[in-house]
Formats: sequence, structure tokens, C-alpha cells
Amino acid sequence: MKIEQMTAEHLDGVEALEKSCFSHPWSRQSLETELENEQSLFYAAVEDGQVIGYIGMSFVLDEGYIYNVAVDEKYRKRGIGSALIRMLVTHCKKEGFAFLTLEVRESNTAARSLYQHFGFIKVGERKNYYSDPTENAVLMTLYF
Repeated sequence: MKIEQMTAEHLDGVEALEKSCFSHPWSRQSLETELENEQSLFYAAVEDGQVIGYIGMSFVLDEGYIYNVAVDEKYRKRGIGSALIRMLVTHCKKEGFAFLTLEVRESNTAARSLYQHFGFIKVGERKNYYSDPTENAVLMTLYF
């Protein structure tokens, strides 16, 4: 498995991941738009030419906002999510970011635990932020 900066060549795989991992997946057009956005950064985890995970963020000055982290269900529990987060955290440290933040479903204990492992802390909640099913979002931030 290798992690590389996402390009248009990864879009088919990322679009498939979006559909399999999220109840409200991003459209291909949204992914393409963000890929061209100079204020966004995406990485893809690739194995044997197949996208098996990805992470994306936007940034404003020295603030980073993670959009999504997704790993193909067949490849979970193999450190791919950790590798993707580590790549983004390393980038943010190198670029002198003040913080990196995200929202996660309250019930997603595996993801919350993973983020805590990297030093993210709970900084708030958004009531009923998610739908299908309706659920609170936990806001987590890593300060540098």
C-alpha cells in the first residue's frame, strides 16, 4: 500500500468509496471541484492500482478542516486510516498550521478512538448534524 496525493486518476475509486462508506456521499462533480481547489488537499491510499482509502481537507491560512476519511471495508483494521491521518498531520505540521479539526458521528467510536490516538480532543458537538440516521456530530481538534 502506498499513499499518494490524489489526482483525477483516483476519482473512480474515491467515488466508489464515498458511495460505500457514507449515507450522503459526495458527487463526482464535488470531488472534481475540490481536487481543483487550491485550498484543498487530498491523499489516496492505493494497493495494486486500486484506491482503498482516502482523506481530504480544506484549509484557510493556518487552519485545516478534514472533510472525509474513508477506508474500504475489506481493508479496515490494517493501519490505512492511521497512515492517511499521519500523512495529513505531517503536512499540517510542516506547513505551520495552528490546528486541524473535523466532525465525526457520535456513535463512530472506532474513528473517535483513532483521532484521539493522534491527539485530537473533543471541543464541542453539533446536535442532529447527521441524517440517515439522525445523530450528533462530535467536533474534534488537534492543536499544533
